[in-house]
Amino acid sequence: MNIDQYLKSSRELTHLCSQNGWIDNETLSYELIEQGHHQAVVNVTFDEVLMEGSGCVAGRVPCYGKLRLTLDDNGEVQDSEFIDGIAANRDD
Repeated sequence: MNIDQYLKSSRELTHLCSQNGWIDNETLSYELIEQGHHQAVVNVTFDEVLMEGSGCVAGRVPCYGKLRLTLDDNGEVQDSEFIDGIAANRDD
């Protein structure tokens, strides 16, 4: 799975959500910071979408973080490790 596909399906990014919202894949983007033979480090940004009980969008929280990706010999992502990150309104 390439980096874009992996990030759009990764549960690792939920660590960046602050209010049990969901990740808006339309706003998900990443920047490759470094890449070696079997790993890459990426900065990731996305909006966390917050919902009201009625199902309407209550708001959006910008989130960002850094992940270390483990790559196979073909450059496909095999695993990831959360390095650092924050949601804009996060208290912890």
